[in-house]
Amino acid sequence: MAINVQELVDDIGAQFRDLNGLHPGLWPIVPRMAAALAVLAVVILLSWFFYWDGQNEEINQKQQEEVKLKQEYKEKLQQAINLDALKDQRVLVQQYVAAMEKQLPSKAEMDALLSDINQAGAGRGLQFDSFKPGLVSVKDYYAELPIDIKLTGNYHDLGEFVADIAKLPRIVTLNNLSISSNTKDSNLTLEVVAKTFRYLDKDEVLAQANLKKASKK
Repeated sequence: MAINVQELVDDIGAQFRDLNGLHPGLWPIVPRMAAALAVLAVVILLSWFFYWDGQNEEINQKQQEEVKLKQEYKEKLQQAINLDALKDQRVLVQQYVAAMEKQLPSKAEMDALLSDINQAGAGRGLQFDSFKPGLVSVKDYYAELPIDIKLTGNYHDLGEFVADIAKLPRIVTLNNLSISSNTKDSNLTLEVVAKTFRYLDKDEVLAQANLKKASKK
């Protein structure tokens, strides 16, 4: 049996006529279905904006958090694998730091170190024209003491003096070396700034920490 499309369209169109004033429950079947579909579409649209869209944002956030946690897990796993090697490196660093600290005298040992520097020159027969300790410069964990030294002697003895300073068990650096010849004889005059270092005691370290906090404020 052939379906007359035109009649079907006219019948559907007729069902939408004269609906004003009628209760929706009295509408023909097609308008009621169309209204129901429209209400369903509105409900779905509102649900998307007010519920599902927020759920999607939360899902995206959780996915990003999952990626971050996976990366952190890989890093922690790698650290756990290398834990023994890191422990060995820590022991070596501690040994190195301890060895370096032994080369730094304490405040009480500074006088003995200055005496060693003086003795290094006197032992080579050098004449000290000046030996002037400067102002102590306090750093984070150590203090630096510059000493202006001027001494006279022959080239060989001056060289041996520099070598003796390098062999001292404590750290001493020679800076701003200047050598000039003596017009009266064949001797040379060496002017140099020797820098010695010492570690800070607990009170000095605490004072430095407090000074840092005060400067930040």
